[in-house]
Amino acid sequence: MPCVLRSVAMTSLATTGLDHVALVVADMQRSIAWYEDVLAMERRFADVWNGQGDPVVLCNGDACVALFEPVEGDPIAADGVNRHFAVRLDRANFTGARAALAERGIEAELWDHTICHSLYIRDPDGHQIELTTYDV
Repeated sequence: MPCVLRSVAMTSLATTGLDHVALVVADMQRSIAWYEDVLAMERRFADVWNGQGDPVVLCNGDACVALFEPVEGDPIAADGVNRHFAVRLDRANFTGARAALAERGIEAELWDHTICHSLYIRDPDGHQIELTTYDV
C-alpha cells in the first residue's frame, strides 16, 4: 500500500534555533582538532557521551556539530547527502575569519547573496561549511 503524506500545520510549534548538525567523519581525532582549531569550537557533553557510537559534540556559542564515526553503509561527505551547514557571524568576525582562513591556506569561496555574504569552506572529510553574515 502506498504511503500518503498529508501536510499538517504545526501552528503551535515554535523553535528557538537549530541545535546541531550531525556529520559522519572518517577520522574522529582529526575532525575534532579541525573544528576546534578552525571554527574555535569547544567540546560539550564529554562527561555523558564518551563511548563507542556516541557523538562528539563541538560548539561555538549556539552553533554545534555532532560528529559520528561511520557505521556500515554511512556515506562520508557525499555531495547531496549533506549540502552544507551555516554559522552566522557579525561583519567583524566574518572579515576576521576570511583573513585567518587565507593566512592558513584554507580555500574559501566568497559569495554575495545580496542579503548576506558567505564564505564556503570544507572540513577534512569534504563537508561544506558556510560562514555567513547579514551585515552587508
